[in-house]
Amino acid sequence: MKENRFPKGWDGNRVKQVLTHYEAQSEEAAMAEDEAAWEDRSATFVEIPEKLLPRVRELLAKTAM
Repeated sequence: MKENRFPKGWDGNRVKQVLTHYEAQSEEAAMAEDEAAWEDRSATFVEIPEKLLPRVRELLAKTAM
């Protein structure tokens, strides 16, 4: 059986908490959260071709904060 690997600071418990949050979230709350993300100026959304996504994720993992 394959061992789970989590990002720094994450563990199985944190993953369960996040899943529980989103599974219990109403559609309205989810939409409000998505809209708030677009207004947050501390992050940037970038559109990239889907075929490049694995490489971008790999590069981000190597330079994780």
